[in-house]
Amino acid sequence: MALSKKPTTGMKDILPREMQIRDYVMGVIRDTYGRFGFTSIETPCVEHIANLTSKQGGDNEKLIFKILKRGEKLNVKEAVTEEDVVDFGLRYDLTVPLVRFYSNNAASLPSPFKALQMGNVWRADRPQRGRYRQFMQCDIDIFGEASNLAEIELILATTTTLAKLGFRNFQIRINDRQILKAMASYAGFSEEQYDSVFITLDKMDKIGMDGVKEELLQNGFTGEQCDRYLELFAAVESAEDGIACLTERLGDCLDKELVNSFREILSSVQATKSDAFELVFDPTLVRGMSYYTGTIFEIAMPEFGGSCGGGGRYDRMVGKFTGNEVPACGFSIGFERIVLLLTESGFQVPSRPRQAAYLVEKGVSGERLCEVIAKAQEAREDGTQVLVVRMNKNKKFQKEQLMQEGYEDFVEFYKDPLKN
Repeated sequence: MALSKKPTTGMKDILPREMQIRDYVMGVIRDTYGRFGFTSIETPCVEHIANLTSKQGGDNEKLIFKILKRGEKLNVKEAVTEEDVVDFGLRYDLTVPLVRFYSNNAASLPSPFKALQMGNVWRADRPQRGRYRQFMQCDIDIFGEASNLAEIELILATTTTLAKLGFRNFQIRINDRQILKAMASYAGFSEEQYDSVFITLDKMDKIGMDGVKEELLQNGFTGEQCDRYLELFAAVESAEDGIACLTERLGDCLDKELVNSFREILSSVQATKSDAFELVFDPTLVRGMSYYTGTIFEIAMPEFGGSCGGGGRYDRMVGKFTGNEVPACGFSIGFERIVLLLTESGFQVPSRPRQAAYLVEKGVSGERLCEVIAKAQEAREDGTQVLVVRMNKNKKFQKEQLMQEGYEDFVEFYKDPLKN
């Protein structure tokens, strides 16, 4: 089998310029989230296959890179089911590993616990712009905070971070799974039908109101149910206060305490935010993960034309590991898409050290070489980033390449010191 110099499909090599931006973004993220009290943790990239296939990851469970058993444990000839040959898998997100981490270490952690986790995840997905099979995720999560203070802090921390990276005029779309269920109940759908209804509703931004109605009818729902359901969205769209509109129409289907808590999230963020973004109630927002139990949110950026992150409340997930439910809420930034936007816009990392390249003629050795290295060490002590490399025959082309990497100053060293 011939060797290939290209990375595998859906994965990529990261060149130095992009790596500079990635390192900078990670630094801003760590610093900003740290100011909000989030502490860094790390989990393994490999998880037990039972954890990854526990019906908590939605469609992502279909995209798992599964790992074969090793050594004597792998007996392909006698295998009957996949379970006989697979025991682990690469994580498809950071939430499932984080919940396992919290369940295993809760006794050693403060309450509430505010976690920051950055790391690669893997999905056997169809690659496209801003979507890869291996990609970095960046999550903040709060465990043990049942009140809406968790949502308020998560939204403010995330939007502050995006603003520090230079993003403006983006939207945070927000909804609640309980509002989704109340609307479905009002329309006459049974609880068993909710998932099917929400899967179709999630396509609203792609197929529109008419497309949603057509698909619901194709799925066997009645015209009366569909009309009653979609009238709610039309009413909210034309209303000045969408929450008030729904509260009036849904009546007892919608819990009043939930409405008050949801309103407090909106008003608190609006009153205390310091950056230019819009917080928008969107009753069509679904979020595909089945583990969400309450508030859900998503970042919409006009530059990308789609979602650049999201999250929500998942209060029942820890209980599946421990038997005791713990309130939990998280927000994930679309790290790869943010880096893509910054790279495409020609973003320059601020406050970089002065970069100098010392080009050393090939014949330079011995004491003369030590002299060059000593000068480089001295410049580094003064805060300059110094690259010491041998001089190429095509010196002009070499300098052009180094300039693309950010090198501004060039010093040439020859065997004969008088030529310098």
